[in-house]
Amino acid sequence: MKQLYAGIDWASKTHAVCVVDDHGRIRARFQVPNTGKGFGGLVRRLVKLGVTGVAIERPDGPLVQALLDAGLRVIVVTPRQVKALRSRYAAAGAKSDAADALLLADVLRTDGHRLQPLTPDSDATQVLRALTRTRKDLQKARVALTNQLVAQLERCFPGAVGLFADLHSQVAISFLRRYPTSHAAAGLTQAKLAAFLRRIHYCGHTPVAVLLQRITTAPAAAISPDQAAGRAVCVAALLDAIQVTHSRERDLEAEIIERLALHADAAVFTSLPKAGHGVRAAALLSEIGDVRARFPNEEALAAVAGVAPVTRASGKVHSVGFRWACDKKLRNALIDFADDSRHASPWAAKVYTDALGRTRRHPHAVRILARAWIRVIWRIWQDHTSYDPAKHGGAVRLLAA
Repeated sequence: MKQLYAGIDWASKTHAVCVVDDHGRIRARFQVPNTGKGFGGLVRRLVKLGVTGVAIERPDGPLVQALLDAGLRVIVVTPRQVKALRSRYAAAGAKSDAADALLLADVLRTDGHRLQPLTPDSDATQVLRALTRTRKDLQKARVALTNQLVAQLERCFPGAVGLFADLHSQVAISFLRRYPTSHAAAGLTQAKLAAFLRRIHYCGHTPVAVLLQRITTAPAAAISPDQAAGRAVCVAALLDAIQVTHSRERDLEAEIIERLALHADAAVFTSLPKAGHGVRAAALLSEIGDVRARFPNEEALAAVAGVAPVTRASGKVHSVGFRWACDKKLRNALIDFADDSRHASPWAAKVYTDALGRTRRHPHAVRILARAWIRVIWRIWQDHTSYDPAKHGGAVRLLAA
């Protein structure tokens, strides 16, 4: 019985579909709209044709979920892979949605045995991933807004830049709402500043006299009163945006902590040194996922996480370089954990110190430590157990030395 393979070139409005048989002949070619009705019709048509697998460029979304719900075998071929494969079918580098759909279907036919079917994580893990990624996006937005605020203050109130440790702190925001420009702070005295700081419950260790000196000795803002009034409006708008973003970050963090505590794999990741019971452990858990078959060995996890180098050997040329193609979010979560773990784990500290002595570069040393942690994380993740330093061979040997 002939097998049929489908390729779907995903788009925002219309999806191109191509179905080929086991000899590569096109059996069907059509388009479906990006609607629930269109997805239903697509699934029924693929099932009726007897398609054995579907190749698509993205691992999530309503279309992918509809295919999985219908019991179809879904294989993800990343856009990077599709780009590299186009020259296999068109030497001129031509591109079209229909051609990409054919490419996906034919690659599934010829190389499907090399590709792993998509197995979605549990709902709890997917929700946790959405929460941690959204919080990270808000954090990046807050940093960008804070940088814009610094740029505004350099024009209208240079003395306020660096006055407090964090411009997004409540103390800094309260101060800038009262004194958004150097013109507004022109009559500020030590007594007035002290009274205002007491009002907003300032608990910093910098004396009031030092704070006032920083304001008065800073370069003057060379702007007119009219410009100062306009800049004050800009500062107020940025402060509003920073406050809202920071507030939503804290709300998401509370939600993450609550959902992490209820997750079946929480103990696996919260037991790791410096992982904590909040965002860091949740990021590790959600980015690795809970489908054990996805990473059958530690090498597979290390490669996807981008902490294993890439070896290129051809003739007399042999090089080992940085792995660019990887899951960037997983790598960031793992590097963040590994970098801080050395402050709580003597074993991690030694691995980092030895690596730093060889490489002389902090980022490289942290990646080496992250690769070492992969062995531990993969094992306890596969065994559904917590991290125990007494069972960690490297840590035990270090203590015995």
